[in-house]
Amino acid sequence: MAQSSIEWTELTWNPVTGCTKVSQGCKYCYAEVMAKRLKAMGVEKYKDGFKVRTHPDTLNEPYKWKKSRVVFVNSMSDLFHPEVPIEFIQDVFRVMNENPRHVFQILTKRTELLLEYDQAGLLEWGENIWMGTSVEDNRVKDRIDKLSKTNATTKFLSCEPLIGPLTDMNLSNIDWVIVGGESGYNPRPMESEWVIDIKEQCQTANVPFFFKQWGGRNKKKNGRKLMQQTWDEMPEMPVAFAG
Repeated sequence: MAQSSIEWTELTWNPVTGCTKVSQGCKYCYAEVMAKRLKAMGVEKYKDGFKVRTHPDTLNEPYKWKKSRVVFVNSMSDLFHPEVPIEFIQDVFRVMNENPRHVFQILTKRTELLLEYDQAGLLEWGENIWMGTSVEDNRVKDRIDKLSKTNATTKFLSCEPLIGPLTDMNLSNIDWVIVGGESGYNPRPMESEWVIDIKEQCQTANVPFFFKQWGGRNKKKNGRKLMQQTWDEMPEMPVAFAG
């Protein structure tokens, strides 16, 4: 568990680490860079670098958090990576369901495996488990439809890094949309018209819109205001959450 600087969450919890690239959104993966750095520092959890590894010893951590938390699950991996056994995914879901006072936010790019497990009845969705997918441009827009078909109570999109337009999205079963530009040493540009179009789609569909950042090499300087205001809309918290 670690405090997070990500604007839409509070903590990160990584029962899985490591991943592999599946689309252009992965090109400059921050988690891969961080994993290599942690390996060089001698951090035991990252001794294998960015290879996919499960960490059963982390499963007890959420039980120890006394205050209700908003938790990003696997900021350093993808829970639905094919190398993660379904039995371990179910262990993670058991922990989340047994801790309803916390909100757990999961992101995957592998919505085909998510949907397969869900339709097979292998996942139990508490209302505190928010399921999201990363959608960086129109080429991967099919992830939205696959996510929409799952039984998750709250479904969300992370359009980050937004590297192209996302037009005519089907938001009928989506509860939240996050948008952000790429940051780092060689960030790809994000056009303001792409962001404004997504915001307008959200307003039309009555979906909360969260603008995370413009990104760029100096993301702090570029800030996170869109049309002279900050957009921090979020879904309604579950009843058991008392943060």
